[in-house]
Amino acid sequence: MDLFDLSGKVAVVTGGARGIGQMIAAGLLQAGATVYVTSRRPADAAVAELGTFGKVEAIAADLSQEQECVRLAAELGEREPGGVHILVNNAGAAWGAPIEDFPASGWDKVLDLNLKSPFFLTRAFLPLLEAAATTDDPARVINVGSIDGMRVPEFDNFSYTASKAGVHQMTRVLAKKLGPRGITVNAIAPGPFPTKMMAALLEEAGDEMAASSPLGRIGRAEDMAGAAVYLSSRAGAWITGVILPVDGGIWTTL
Repeated sequence: MDLFDLSGKVAVVTGGARGIGQMIAAGLLQAGATVYVTSRRPADAAVAELGTFGKVEAIAADLSQEQECVRLAAELGEREPGGVHILVNNAGAAWGAPIEDFPASGWDKVLDLNLKSPFFLTRAFLPLLEAAATTDDPARVINVGSIDGMRVPEFDNFSYTASKAGVHQMTRVLAKKLGPRGITVNAIAPGPFPTKMMAALLEEAGDEMAASSPLGRIGRAEDMAGAAVYLSSRAGAWITGVILPVDGGIWTTL
């Protein structure tokens, strides 16, 4: 159905070489988009895997630094002079420690990448997003939050949960500010998915996490891909300022 077709669209997925970002990148590629993924480390294996779905390129970037956000936007502007239709702010970090031991570095690292980076990157990409936007088909910004930014988590991840709550509120603020400029801003709030960041928790308490969902399982790659394609496609053209839990009902049925 062309309602979900992304042919001819250009998308950027930060942290797109693994985990949630790779799931989103795969979904956008399968829907027809050209996708650029960012990664701090070499992403040859991820690009080879994603390349089976469509046209994908990797760009190295440390998006915890504002100047890197600006550089990335400039490089995309040279490669895609027609603009960028979809920006997915997914790159993120976590930190866990008891409250007595939680260090300042655990706040700085997490807030720089999880909260400040999406703001600085969105700002840097504004000219490219506006260039791609039309009245009937806005450009899209998708921020990746977390259900841990919507509830009190069981684990000692103080800076992570605060950063994701901040991402959700920033999403609403930017939706209001950028809507008149032809850009929608929404957030996906994932529940548990099989990612490297979640690996230790899933090994320790995966069965309990699955049981906490009314649907009795953790997320799958297609669950995340479907949400991202919906928000990026014509089907989601009149959706903005939404925080979409993709969690099998864990948060919504608390």
